[in-house]
Amino acid sequence: MVSAPGDAASSGSSSPTSPASGGTPGTVLITGASSGVGLFATKALVDRGWHVVMACRDTEKARRAQAALAISNDAVTHLRVDLGDLDSVRALVDAFHATGRPLDALVINAAVYKPRIKQPERSPQGYELSMATNHLGHFLLIQLLLDDLQRSSHPSRRLVILGTVTANSKELGGKIPIPAPADLGDLSGFEAGFKAPVTMADGKPFKPGKAYKDSKLCNMITTQELHRRLHAGTGIVFTSLYPGCVADTPLFRSTPRAFQVIFPWFQKNITGGYVSQALAGERVAEVVADPAFASSGVHWSWGNRQRKDGRQFSQELSDKASNPVTAQKVWDLSMKLVGLA
Repeated sequence: MVSAPGDAASSGSSSPTSPASGGTPGTVLITGASSGVGLFATKALVDRGWHVVMACRDTEKARRAQAALAISNDAVTHLRVDLGDLDSVRALVDAFHATGRPLDALVINAAVYKPRIKQPERSPQGYELSMATNHLGHFLLIQLLLDDLQRSSHPSRRLVILGTVTANSKELGGKIPIPAPADLGDLSGFEAGFKAPVTMADGKPFKPGKAYKDSKLCNMITTQELHRRLHAGTGIVFTSLYPGCVADTPLFRSTPRAFQVIFPWFQKNITGGYVSQALAGERVAEVVADPAFASSGVHWSWGNRQRKDGRQFSQELSDKASNPVTAQKVWDLSMKLVGLA
């Protein structure tokens, strides 16, 4: 069922207040802004004077979350989208254009993670749902909004994608073999059309945890390919980031209850990789708004991730995430899967 695109009642203009930490305020669209990192990034950007388009499945939930953080109605616009449904993504773009707002930045944040399911769930287009939501829906959204970003008069137009350590084998978290490391293989699953009985990008049997990792690998590959193809000609800054392990985010709502208790404790006390949802949101806002993050093609990370004063750095990506031959193939096949080629 296609989600209704509208529901833009809270679409007033935010006042041009001074940004809290450098940069020029503008309008940013954030997917998955009703909870977790997306919600706190909304708060941090509004505090900098930005107007945030909160693109979510449940706009009433987004309104309640906005009110709980005392975010002004005038500072946000609510638009509905089901990123697992390509028709809903197209409807979101139409609804955004109907607001008449410019687009100065786009944050790709929403994700689904269902590690306990035994059989793959399918999108309305017949694609495995985690890849459909996390990668393909976002890939289509990016393609349909690139012209808006290019038309923006903002001095630093940016497209920011949330990555993850679990999809980057240059980091310890990306080497964990359970259920398997992120690996798109020869992309035979995409080449075969990615519909039943195909469930994985590499054409191999379904593993729900790996499906999530693969989708996030596609996200980071997309960032790199956008930079290679478009930065020089458009001036848009394309970056990704891993803000740290937000171990208590709603992303983990489908994991066992014991995991939801033990995992945050482990990240806080053993690995030191934990960051709060608020700090992660602040880091997303920095990558969107601050002049220090104006370099395109960078995957941002932080040393001493749990510390508020941790310094950002450019994290090296694995060959799987940065190989231009793989990236071109992911791009070309994704264009076909979303109906643009």
